[in-house]
Amino acid sequence: MVINFLERIYINSPAHTVDQRRVVKFLRGIRQLPPKSRVVEIGCGRGVGMQLILEEFAPERAEALDVDPRMIRLAERRLGGRAAGRVNCRLADAQALPQADGSVDAVFDFGVLHHLEDWHRGLAEVVRILKKGGHFYIEEYFPHLYANALFGRLLVHPREDRFENAEFHAALAASGLRMIEGARESPSRLLGVAVKEG
Repeated sequence: MVINFLERIYINSPAHTVDQRRVVKFLRGIRQLPPKSRVVEIGCGRGVGMQLILEEFAPERAEALDVDPRMIRLAERRLGGRAAGRVNCRLADAQALPQADGSVDAVFDFGVLHHLEDWHRGLAEVVRILKKGGHFYIEEYFPHLYANALFGRLLVHPREDRFENAEFHAALAASGLRMIEGARESPSRLLGVAVKEG
């Protein structure tokens, strides 16, 4: 996963928390989880996303994953008291998820796939661990935003094999994921929910 200190500062800022709260509420408006769901968040950072998932979706069990041990420690600190027994924070790479095939009801991606060196592998892993009928909650960014004249100089992302809107939609469909009506999309960002059909 490729990310630099400037983006880490933003991701861990109050401004990002406000935006993430809006994103989670929007995604919940597209599709709520069934009772007793098991969910995974890839790239959990300091645990804000998982905190919001717990508040808005109320899963029975959740796993918050990140490749950075420091972020896992921060997430454990944030989630420990209020979510004891419901959330497991684990060190894991989104390109090699530790969950068994077809074992989770939902996966949450708050802008992680575009940071992966092999985003195709990351997407394949999401599909692998989802149950049939499971949901992929997506917030993803396109090069129009992070590789433009300004941010392309300030931020660090993998440079090879990046996805634009159409390519990302095609990859979702080829993976057996169908976008649910209600997604919001711009040249910079996609917010939506896809269901695993096959």
